[in-house]
Amino acid sequence: MVTADLSATMRDYLAEIYRLSDRGSSEQGYISTSALADLLDVSAPAVNRMVTRLRELDLLQHEPYQGIRLTDAGRREALKQLRKHRIIEAFLVKVMGFEWHEIHEEADAIGRAITEPLIERMSEMAGFPSFCPHGEPIPSPDGDVPDMHDLLITQAPHHHLLEITRVRTREADRLEYLAALHLKPGAQVTILNAAPFFGPIQLKLGTEFRIIGHNLAEMLRVKVIGEDETIQQ
Repeated sequence: MVTADLSATMRDYLAEIYRLSDRGSSEQGYISTSALADLLDVSAPAVNRMVTRLRELDLLQHEPYQGIRLTDAGRREALKQLRKHRIIEAFLVKVMGFEWHEIHEEADAIGRAITEPLIERMSEMAGFPSFCPHGEPIPSPDGDVPDMHDLLITQAPHHHLLEITRVRTREADRLEYLAALHLKPGAQVTILNAAPFFGPIQLKLGTEFRIIGHNLAEMLRVKVIGEDETIQQ
């Protein structure tokens, strides 16, 4: 397979497949084609045609009743695309002054045309970022990605100090809302209470309090820093 012959659309598909599998929908890395179609907002037949082409190039594996997953070669190409996309996002925010909810589509458009030397210059101008503005790690040129060792905030312990590591949504209105609440990567919060049956979650942020719905909370990943002694009885 000659990777230079891959189209921009093929590379986008590989990156999106990686994103879905990275969210842990399957221990073996399989995702459904229907989930991919929903994410890309394209028809099932269109996804199936692209999956067939990528499988013929040995970039995907397909197992009946399990779905699709990247081969080693497919993963390498996906990480190349994600590196490009995340560097562009960091550049747009750090150098050009865009807000984090404005950059996903812009990065997609730029990424389809930009060359590797320009990407590396963008990285330099942005201060060689290790993470995109949403907290996702930027793969190294060799395709290495650090293990984040984080978890969904909905699975995190209560009354412990947590640091938001990643915000996993591309929806501009949700990103803008989270920014208004100061719930961005690097923010430190404590879960005070979570209502049952997927109810709202009450958070402590500094001296302030936030209440967010379960659906929004599932977009936040955190790491545990320690026990929050300020709220102990």
